[in-house]
Amino acid sequence: MTILVKIFGDLRKKIEGYTISDALPLNLQIDSNGIDTIADILNKFAIEKEETYHLFVNGTYSGFNKKVKNGDRVGLFPKNMSLLYKWYFERNEDE
Repeated sequence: MTILVKIFGDLRKKIEGYTISDALPLNLQIDSNGIDTIADILNKFAIEKEETYHLFVNGTYSGFNKKVKNGDRVGLFPKNMSLLYKWYFERNEDE
């Protein structure tokens, strides 16, 4: 059971074992066992919440507490790739 995690920009440098040579996102298939929220994914890769700016689950603007499950697609964007989403879209969170 896997989750596709797409890591963009400078956050790609945080992932050990990968060489970044272009502007494409780093696509990782991770095991969904033990991963319940976006925050769990950040912890898995030692990415601090403050380093991120926009988070997406299956194309929906999401927050750190958004639940993820097998087959989901998660996008992680760093602060230096901020967009206008926060002004126009509400973050989708699970409590």
